[in-house]
Amino acid sequence: MRIRYDWQQDEILAIYNTPFLELIYQAASMHRQFHDPKQIQVCKLISIKTGGCPEDCGYCAQSSRYKTEVKPEALLEKETVISIAQKAKETGVSRVCMGAAWREVRDNSQFEEVLDIVKDVSSMGLEVCCTLGMLNTNQAKRLEDAGLYAYNHNLDTSQEYYSTVITTRTYGDRLNTIKNVRQTHVTVCSGGILGLGERVEDRVGMLYTLSNLQPHPESVPINILSPVPGTPLADQPEVTIWDVVRMIATARIVIPASDIRLSAGRAKLSQVEQALCFMAGANSIFSSDDNKMLTVTTPCPDYDADREMLNLLGLEMRPPFQK
Repeated sequence: MRIRYDWQQDEILAIYNTPFLELIYQAASMHRQFHDPKQIQVCKLISIKTGGCPEDCGYCAQSSRYKTEVKPEALLEKETVISIAQKAKETGVSRVCMGAAWREVRDNSQFEEVLDIVKDVSSMGLEVCCTLGMLNTNQAKRLEDAGLYAYNHNLDTSQEYYSTVITTRTYGDRLNTIKNVRQTHVTVCSGGILGLGERVEDRVGMLYTLSNLQPHPESVPINILSPVPGTPLADQPEVTIWDVVRMIATARIVIPASDIRLSAGRAKLSQVEQALCFMAGANSIFSSDDNKMLTVTTPCPDYDADREMLNLLGLEMRPPFQK
């Protein structure tokens, strides 16, 4: 099966609307062509700089424009990050993602500290991913030199719906950051969020954009909105498991070699529902030591609960650098 970069939106919509069980079968079959179905990569997300972001993303607890329970904090000390990463590694985590609530990377002392953190966490034998906002080619190369394995920059939704959710940067800005990362050997992590008020056509539109990038992002997170009181999207209805599975399965079919990461919002799903997601092609989860994924507004299952679930399903944790 060859990997395509010329998907059309009507083709992807037809896949999304395939009868449910047939869709899962097709996605599971595709998954087995490109991945070991027994392996799940377990990741840990660390907020190394929390709150105070100037952007107006309508879903985000860390925006300075909204009154939420998340308060601005200073950049974490390197020793603190190392300690969290070490504990994660001891539980079988193979990828540590570090997020800073910045609009963009600035060439200042804080970026130097982040580079130092990336270097030391990478030296632990872990895949290191960062999400720091927009960055230029030179900054991407400096992250590469520090040992960065992946850079996350989500599209969030379709190009058409994007400005409904965010006005402080454009869809083109997002794509340009991905382009800058592609000037290095750092892998790309880019996906979106379900539950922003978008239509099915917007979900398909996001997959259309991702599936036409060449190469595809090596990593595609599928997040489920965790509504945050105080944000514009606080009252959005919950996304059904049927929609989550359809999105994962469709992504698996059109972006077959990429890791599909069942990300934020997973805490809402039962073990049976998560098993459906794995059957449909998800092969990565985020776990935690403190029951939160990035901030207190996004619950996350802990290491013990996830180990129990993976054992129950006969799945194993994937070691780092297997892709």
